[in-house]
Amino acid sequence: MFLGVNTLNVDAKGRMAIPAKHRDELASCCASRVVVTINPREHCLWLYPENVWRDIARNLSRLPTLKRQNLVLQRLLLGHASEVELDSQGRILLSTELREYASLDKRVALVGEGSRFEIWNEESWLGNREGWLAEANDLDSDLSDELGDMVL
Repeated sequence: MFLGVNTLNVDAKGRMAIPAKHRDELASCCASRVVVTINPREHCLWLYPENVWRDIARNLSRLPTLKRQNLVLQRLLLGHASEVELDSQGRILLSTELREYASLDKRVALVGEGSRFEIWNEESWLGNREGWLAEANDLDSDLSDELGDMVL
């Protein structure tokens, strides 16, 4: 399970080092192979262990393409997916297209979300986080049924 927020540097070639605490887990679960794609609702990237991504990609590719939203999601998620492997120094190479989509420059936030990571421009992450904290404190907001049953 991937948890926590790490602020990291992206070098001039677009390489980002995965924190050491996550490298061992990625090595054991997916032989250090990951897939990076776009988050179609927010300008950040999703990073999945390859084995987790395979199930997602399989499910996406099985969706009937005559439904417009299915086709759109296939184009965006599968079309932007980039398979990468951690190098000997624990870095991944983020393509120019993916970096441009998420407005990634030198500083990024790598956010663990259980079975995947999000990769954010650090300034965007910090700005959005303030809004999310305000939303979380809105006592009038509706919780999903699943969250309503959880004890936090």
